[in-house]
Amino acid sequence: MTADLLTAPVAMPKNFLQPCLLLLLREQPAHGYELLERLRAFGFERADPGRLYRSLQKLEDAGLVRSAWEASSSGPARRIYEITRVGMADLHEKAKGLVGTRGTLDHFLGRYEEFVALRRPESPGSAGGHASGGSRFIPRGSSPGRSTPAR
Repeated sequence: MTADLLTAPVAMPKNFLQPCLLLLLREQPAHGYELLERLRAFGFERADPGRLYRSLQKLEDAGLVRSAWEASSSGPARRIYEITRVGMADLHEKAKGLVGTRGTLDHFLGRYEEFVALRRPESPGSAGGHASGGSRFIPRGSSPGRSTPAR
């Protein structure tokens, strides 16, 4: 059972791409390729460019971001996206919603840890970090260094 838990995929909240895009654009205006690269920090390892541009178009249609073409000295013009005031307000509301989600998840995980100990992944580069970047699951009553017999 623990082997399956060790390799479990990270579950993102529904529509998590939108607040991530708004946050990245709040930090600085950017073009699509740059946003794809910066989304990796939020767990979007295999970001789909089509999905990215559809999301940006929806955000623009809703008035949350705006875009303009910018000439490039090293190639074709690129569309640069930036957040609007309405987008900043929407980002704030989405962040408040995520705080509530975090509370719910903490409650769930606290109850689940009555059965299985979970270790939060350590930040990259810190001592003891795991190459997989995932959580370590250790059944209650066992130690990380020894295997637990099946029940």
